[in-house]
Amino acid sequence: MTPSPEALRDPRDPLDPLILHTTDNGVSWITLNRPDVMNAVTWDQRERVISLLADASADPAVRAVVITATGKGFCAGADLRGAPATGERVPGDVARTVKRGAQRLIAAVLDCEKPVIAAVNGTAAGIGAHLAFACDLVIAAEPAKFIEVFVRRGLVPDGGGAYLLPRLIGPQRAKELMFFGDAVSAADAERLGLVNRVVPADELAKTAREWAERLAVGPTRALAMTKQLVNASLESDRATAFAAEAAAQEINMTTADANEGVASFVERRSPSYEGR
Repeated sequence: MTPSPEALRDPRDPLDPLILHTTDNGVSWITLNRPDVMNAVTWDQRERVISLLADASADPAVRAVVITATGKGFCAGADLRGAPATGERVPGDVARTVKRGAQRLIAAVLDCEKPVIAAVNGTAAGIGAHLAFACDLVIAAEPAKFIEVFVRRGLVPDGGGAYLLPRLIGPQRAKELMFFGDAVSAADAERLGLVNRVVPADELAKTAREWAERLAVGPTRALAMTKQLVNASLESDRATAFAAEAAAQEINMTTADANEGVASFVERRSPSYEGR
């Protein structure tokens, strides 16, 4: 059973209830909770999500992460209210804001040492779409849609969009989405390769929990190195990728889980991984 919003709230958290969080069965659940504005994220909320992802990397009790949201929207993009005051804008301010804000959020997902699942309940637009696409696995409810909204505002895509989309669906498809800014249904997003699975809305939380809990009983360090290898391979030549793969396997074979995996195979039993 998925925790209720009330169960996710932490009374010690000054951002509560705007970012709901709990850890359950080895899964860190991060829930955006501003349904009245379709979960547009403020600067402070971004910092909280970045912090929770860093905590998940460092906490051996966390072995998978789910990012989701309440209401009808997953994330409608950035809400710049609450950003640090800068006074009169000077050249470089916008680039600095993007680097310190949207890009750090996307990097935090990509660099998290635990597998991250996006459970997309509704509209994901702008940085909200990129937040989903940065996750390792994406499950979308049937009513969900994805919008590269930047062109509608006369803006260049930020938050890693021009980095993520060509790697997921190729440059021509990425340009089509970014040039026109049309809404992409969950079914079309699955067809394009942006989404792993589309499920009925009332099955989203259940499916996300099932996937996350499967990951949470897996060989956590091997999954972390697999994630790193796959992400790095997109910018590597074959020799570099092969060398990184060999080095990762060398390191991985020192883990307790790798030894357990080999032992369980020899002994013809199911492995019991501890994430170490």
